[in-house]
Amino acid sequence: MAKAALKSRPKQRRLSPDERRSDFIRKAAEFFSEEGFDGGTRELARKLGVTQPLLYRYFPSKDDLIREVYRTVYLDRWNPEWDALLTDRSLPIRDRMQRFYEAYTDAIFNREWLRIYLFAALKGVEINKWYVGIVEDRILARIVTEYRAEAGLPDQPPAPAELELAWVLQGGIFYYGLRRYIYESPVMEEKERVIANAVDVFLEGISRVFGTSVKVRTAYARVPEPTED
Repeated sequence: MAKAALKSRPKQRRLSPDERRSDFIRKAAEFFSEEGFDGGTRELARKLGVTQPLLYRYFPSKDDLIREVYRTVYLDRWNPEWDALLTDRSLPIRDRMQRFYEAYTDAIFNREWLRIYLFAALKGVEINKWYVGIVEDRILARIVTEYRAEAGLPDQPPAPAELELAWVLQGGIFYYGLRRYIYESPVMEEKERVIANAVDVFLEGISRVFGTSVKVRTAYARVPEPTED
């Protein structure tokens, strides 16, 4: 009976080197998200079911493996369409921001991504510095630049004060994800509404600071105030 069962069991397909490497990266991301970056390659290899020397055949050092995890978890989740969306001046800046942050948070609001980010920050791993640079260059500086264009301001690099306002926007949305997916705390609004409110606050704030104005709430209409009979 046992021999018959063994014969009927389908053989597991042997992974190619590229497939095995990708599998190692995926499982390493899971490992680091749970154990942090202090987790050793010996323990990682044990969880992978391989020897430590075999792991080092694919990744010469732990830092090499961390860089590949960063590329997979962070860079590969960046959708090139977001670049075009943020700079598409046929759409109001408010609409672009709403659409971008809804798509962006769909990609990053999960336990693995957020925990790796936090562990990397606590450990001082370079991936956080790299990613902060990406956020500032590809998201926040673009938002400020596009706001300035729509508001009729001179075309010039974003000022530090403008970037700090944009970081307040980014940080507020990011912290919503932490509360919901890491702290598992109750949230009082759905994500789309939170983004809408955060974008409106940013646009209102930057317009007051720089004496300009752009329209807000094109995607989410305000609830009308009750009128007296």
